[in-house]
Amino acid sequence: MKKIRVQFLLFVYDKTQKLYRKYFKKKKRQWQFSERQLLEFKEDSLGRKLGEFYHKHGFSMIPKMENHDVHHLITGCGTNFEDEIAMQYLLLGNGKLNAHLLAAIVLGTLILPEYIKIYVKAYRKGQTMKAFHKWDFEGLLWQNFDHLKDFIQQKEPLVLH
Repeated sequence: MKKIRVQFLLFVYDKTQKLYRKYFKKKKRQWQFSERQLLEFKEDSLGRKLGEFYHKHGFSMIPKMENHDVHHLITGCGTNFEDEIAMQYLLLGNGKLNAHLLAAIVLGTLILPEYIKIYVKAYRKGQTMKAFHKWDFEGLLWQNFDHLKDFIQQKEPLVLH
């Protein structure tokens, strides 16, 4: 039964992601690197780790959605469907809010409710991280991946005046 539910989610995702890119990512341009070029970055860099991620999973870069793939690396969220929903929860906890994210959370929770504990944990994890959801990671591809990941996973201190 889960297989049918996931197939339905994949169908919905396939139909909506093009619309999402068209209407929510109008002003965003696609990155100027290919998967192959990313593999030429220095071994410990974000760019190299992203290239390896694409290679390992057999994925291709989707124009204007490259940051999403970096989010997988930074957060440690997997790529199966329940992990995709968990990442949306994490991003919500991190401060991201748009109609596509909310639709993914509502639909994903309704169709895969057995993962609610994982979703709540992801939301809380997003709250503990620096707000990274608006970052343009293309300019950070040369940075050391572990240092960048560690920096993001440290929540900004609350300053009271």
